[in-house]
Amino acid sequence: MTKQIWLNLPVKDVAKAKDFFWKIGFSFNEQHDTPSSTCMVVGENNFVVMLFEEMLFSSFSQNGVVDTKSGSEVLISIDAESREEVDELAKKAAEAGGTVFAPPAESQGWMYGCGFADLDGHRWNVLFMDFSKLPN
Repeated sequence: MTKQIWLNLPVKDVAKAKDFFWKIGFSFNEQHDTPSSTCMVVGENNFVVMLFEEMLFSSFSQNGVVDTKSGSEVLISIDAESREEVDELAKKAAEAGGTVFAPPAESQGWMYGCGFADLDGHRWNVLFMDFSKLPN
């Protein structure tokens, strides 16, 4: 059985992408960095998100890169510990040059979240879920 899953994302400029994610609070395992890639770790279990220069990504996937201005290849969801953390991440994403496409708001009475696009247009969904308010 598999031990771990990694997410690989194409980026136009590795240094700019790394700076963006650093500013919003993500960390990196720099021992895996190369001039055309970086290893971002997310959450308590250190979920790995590899950011690859588009040309290198295309060579691995043997496919073209999606135009994120006209379509989404994936919606990446991350768990927040509180409504305040959702608000803070939306603010940091905007300040770092990202686009908040869905401002923080309540959804379905038990979720609070926002959506932002990073510098390369990849869409991220940040959710705080209050399961005590989940309808039966």
